[in-house]
Amino acid sequence: MADKSLRIGVVLSGCGVYDGAEIHEAVCTLLAIAKVGAVAVCYAPDIPQAHVVNHLTGQETGESRNVLVESARIARGKITPLSDFSAGDVDALIFPGGFGAAKNLSDFAFKGADCSVNPQVVAAVAAMRAAGKPIGALCIAPAILAKILGQQGVELTIGNDPGTAAALETMGAIHRTTTHGEVVVDPGLKIVTSPCYMLDANLLQIAEGAENTVKALVDLAK
Repeated sequence: MADKSLRIGVVLSGCGVYDGAEIHEAVCTLLAIAKVGAVAVCYAPDIPQAHVVNHLTGQETGESRNVLVESARIARGKITPLSDFSAGDVDALIFPGGFGAAKNLSDFAFKGADCSVNPQVVAAVAAMRAAGKPIGALCIAPAILAKILGQQGVELTIGNDPGTAAALETMGAIHRTTTHGEVVVDPGLKIVTSPCYMLDANLLQIAEGAENTVKALVDLAK
């Protein structure tokens, strides 16, 4: 069990796989944090979503929603604007996946390797790196870390999708092919990644990936 005082930041990107945080990945991450005896601290940027998708039809709705407000649904209202993030408040940081990571926290879904990352996300990652604290990412969220840390040759995984892996390598990352529940740890940069729903996965496999990622973060945070 981790020290009860261990705090792990969870950066959410909305609520729903197609336009926000992947709900299963986010909840499994929160559960995994609780299971190791740590405390989850949720964050999200206070920005408009790139767009809103009807999850029944897959079609854009034309609505406007806010990433922080939508993320608060998953966090049950206990969430902090990412602009207020301080690396001193947490021992590790993790990014669940979902298209929100690639549409709201970055624009990887639209621009691939030519993407940019939200400045608040860049600042949070930089603060954790400066403090020597570990960062995790699930599903497509490793694309964010590939963009920010690619020039440092960060080692990570998004599973086995050739096109996505190639885009991450174009940004300078070293991609490792993985399957369900597996994690890739970059010990030098203290980065932990797992593919989750980048693979054809069931909920049990998502939980395993989240749990293994959190356990690896805890080990690195000690």
